[in-house]
Amino acid sequence: MPYNLFAEFASTALMIVFGVGVHCDEVLKGSKYRGSGHLFAITTWAFGITVCLFIFGGAICMNPAMALCQAILGLIPWSSFVPYVIAEMLGGIAGAVIAWILYADDFKASEGVVDPVAVRNIFSTNPTSESYDLPRNFFVEAFDTFVFLTGILCIASRGGDNIIAVAISVGLLVWAVGMGLGGVTGFAMNQARDLGPRIAYQILPIGNKADNNWKYGLLVPGIAPFVGAVCSALFVTNVLGIVF
Repeated sequence: MPYNLFAEFASTALMIVFGVGVHCDEVLKGSKYRGSGHLFAITTWAFGITVCLFIFGGAICMNPAMALCQAILGLIPWSSFVPYVIAEMLGGIAGAVIAWILYADDFKASEGVVDPVAVRNIFSTNPTSESYDLPRNFFVEAFDTFVFLTGILCIASRGGDNIIAVAISVGLLVWAVGMGLGGVTGFAMNQARDLGPRIAYQILPIGNKADNNWKYGLLVPGIAPFVGAVCSALFVTNVLGIVF
């Protein structure tokens, strides 16, 4: 159990270093990769998650929604659910802080130059003004999570102990979901991915901060992934007939 909690913390932190780091690359003044676009960012998220699975193994969740799904399926005991969520959330905060340290000079150079909302969005997922509709955003995030977790469970059931195949396949899944389904909400699908860095943004000494949009954060990336997780667990067992 102690190692499992460490693995959840460390793998989530590393995932966020990759993810928040690539958005720093794309947004901040002074970065060599500024303006590289969302294909660059989504690809890095996908490869970063693959690297985390290579390092820590295929049994990690890195995601409170996945932890809930696995608890429902009996893959982890219910007594592990809350400790996993705490470890993952702390990992999300720690990873975002590390990314800020890595890019601290670029954050400073971006003050008053880069749109504060764009800087905020380095850390958290938020819809554009054109797609800001809370009920629809909630559905999108729940559906994205359902597809994502269902895909992971199917990959795991077919890949077995072949961690290389599982890790690469999950990376491809992240890439596909991000490219095909991520344009509305930014495909958080994971409370530790969104709320952890959102907390970090709240407390870090970043100048000229935008509003952190907690109403959206707590409702959409905060709750919708759990809905998707429940639907995924029921679908995998009752429709696909996969037994773990």
